[in-house]
Amino acid sequence: MNDVPAQPPYFAHHVFVCGNHRPEGHPRGSCGGKGSEKLRDYMKARAKELGLQGVRINAAGCLDRCEDGPTVVIYPAGRWYRVPDRDAVDRILTEDLQGGRPVAELMLPGEVAPAK
Repeated sequence: MNDVPAQPPYFAHHVFVCGNHRPEGHPRGSCGGKGSEKLRDYMKARAKELGLQGVRINAAGCLDRCEDGPTVVIYPAGRWYRVPDRDAVDRILTEDLQGGRPVAELMLPGEVAPAK
């Protein structure tokens, strides 16, 4: 058995925003090509405006849900969202991260990633 004590999470919520770019015309598309960087920047600024504590918003590489993007995943809950615009960002910040209620209509299906 591992004798290392469990450590509390450093952040209550860790939000990863996909910033992957693929070449123009790629069949899967890319979150970066759909404006994810601007949405991430907006999300960071808006979270600060709302005074959200214990929330870290980071850029991520490919989250492998390109067709659904822009894509966001929130840990430790493991909730995956499609974030097409600022309204979606606002709803995720206020309803989920601030209010504790997942935004069902923005959530991606809970599929298990295929083995690679």
